[in-house]
Amino acid sequence: MSELQANNARAGGGETIAAGKVRSGLTRREALMSGAAFAAAVGMPACLAALSPSPVLANGAAPPNVVYIIADDLGFADVGFHGSDIKTPNLDRLAETGVTFDAFYTQPMCTPTRAAFLTGRYPLRYGLQTGVIPSPGSYGLALDEYLLSQTMKDAGYRTALVGKWHLGHAKVEYWPKQRGFDTFYGALVGEIDHFKHSSHGVKDWYRDNKPLEENGFDNTLFGDEAVRVVEGHDPAAPLFLYLAFTAPHTPFQAPEDYLDRYKHIADENRRAYAAMISVLDDGIGKLLTALEKRGMRDNTLIVFHSDNGGVTSSLFAGDSKVSGGLPASNAPLRDGKGTLYEGGTRVAALANWPERIKPGKVGGMVHVVDMYPTLAAIAGAPLGKNKPLDGMNLWPALSEGKPSPRGELVYNVDPMAGAVRKDNWKFVWKAALPSRLELFDLAADPSETKDLSAGNADKVRELQDWITSLAGEMVQPLLLMDAYG
Repeated sequence: MSELQANNARAGGGETIAAGKVRSGLTRREALMSGAAFAAAVGMPACLAALSPSPVLANGAAPPNVVYIIADDLGFADVGFHGSDIKTPNLDRLAETGVTFDAFYTQPMCTPTRAAFLTGRYPLRYGLQTGVIPSPGSYGLALDEYLLSQTMKDAGYRTALVGKWHLGHAKVEYWPKQRGFDTFYGALVGEIDHFKHSSHGVKDWYRDNKPLEENGFDNTLFGDEAVRVVEGHDPAAPLFLYLAFTAPHTPFQAPEDYLDRYKHIADENRRAYAAMISVLDDGIGKLLTALEKRGMRDNTLIVFHSDNGGVTSSLFAGDSKVSGGLPASNAPLRDGKGTLYEGGTRVAALANWPERIKPGKVGGMVHVVDMYPTLAAIAGAPLGKNKPLDGMNLWPALSEGKPSPRGELVYNVDPMAGAVRKDNWKFVWKAALPSRLELFDLAADPSETKDLSAGNADKVRELQDWITSLAGEMVQPLLLMDAYG
C-alpha cells in the first residue's frame, strides 16, 4: 500500500483525491499556471505588526460569533453593492448596514489567499506564493504554521469549515480536521464539478475525514450545511464558521431554476456565472435567517470577500475547458486573477456586526493577512503560538471609522516577478525575459493605465530594493519543488 493510500485508509477509505495522485505529472495548464504565477508575484513589507491589547471585549462582553465567507473567483464589479446587474440582495444588505472596503487585497490566486488568511503571513514565507496546489500535488500548508482556526479554539471557540479547503490533500495531516477545525464538510482540492463533486473524475467530497456520497449542487449544499452548523451550535461557546463557496469558479454550472432567473442574459457563460453568484447570495440569506432565529445575529461578525479577482484570462480559468468568453468583470480595475495588477488582487469586501460596526467605508489599504490579528483581538484569543504576523489589527478602523493603519503591502514575490505598494506608489517588476518595470500612482490612476517608472528612478530603485530583499528571505515555491525537484 502506498503512503497516500495508507493516509486515505486512515481517513476512512474510498476512491478519493487523497487515495493517490489523480494522474502523473502536471497538466499543460498547471505547468503554465506555475510559470505564469511566477510572472504574477510580489514582495512584502519587512516590518511585522504586533497585536496590541484590544478593548473589544471590555465590560464582560461575550466573545462574538465569527462567520467568515469567501467567494471563489468573484469579479470586483459583480456584486450589487458595486453596481452589478447580478442580483445580490443579501450581500447588498450586509454592505449597506456594515462597512465596505476601499482597497481590500488578497493574493492573486486561491491557495495563497486562503493560506494568508489562516496564517496571517504572506505566502512567500512558507512556499505557497506560486500558483495553486494542483490535484497531483504532494505538498500543503506547512504544518509548523499555527492557523487562525487553532488560535480561535484556544479562545474557546467551536470551529467549522464548510466548503473549499485547497491547502493540502495528499496527507491527512494537511486536512482541516487536523488543522484546528472541529468539523469539515466540503472539498479538499481546488476545482470540482459542481454537481458530481469530483476532480478529474475522482470524487472529492468529505464530511470530516471521511468520503461522502451526496447529490446536489455544491454551493447550495454549502449554504444548507452552514445553516445546520448554526442550528446545531451550542451557545455555551462562540462559533467560528469559515464558509468557503466554490462559486463562481469554473466550470460554469448552476441549477436550472437559477439559470431561469437570468434568461435575459444571452451569453451562456455569463448567465451561468450570474446564476452561481445568486446561489451563493441565497445561501448567505438562509444563513442570516438561521442566525436570527437562534438569537445569534446581533453578536455575530460577518466578513465577506473573494479569494482573488475574477478570471479574465483563460490561462487562469482552471482545469475545465471553457468555450466562449470569460464572464467576470473587475471594472474599473486592470486585468484579473493570476496577475499582480489591481484586478487580480483587489476584491469586493465587507464586514458587518450589528451595533458594533457602524455603516460606512474603511479607507486605505487592507490585506487579507490583517484578518488573523483582527479576529484574534475581537475574540480575545491569545497570540504567541503563531509565527510572527504580517497582519495588522484593524479593529479601530472597523469600529471607529478610522482609516486603515497599513501604509504598505506586498502583492507577492516569487522567482520571476514581484509587486509591492507603499502609500499610493505601486511597483510591478517582471523579472522573466522580456523583463519589465512598471510604477503606478494608484491615487491618480487606480486602473493602472500610465507607467510612471521612467520619470521616478529613485522610487523605482527604492521599491526594487525592497522586492530584492524579500526575495532573499522567501522560501522557494513548493509547486516548483514538487513538480521539478
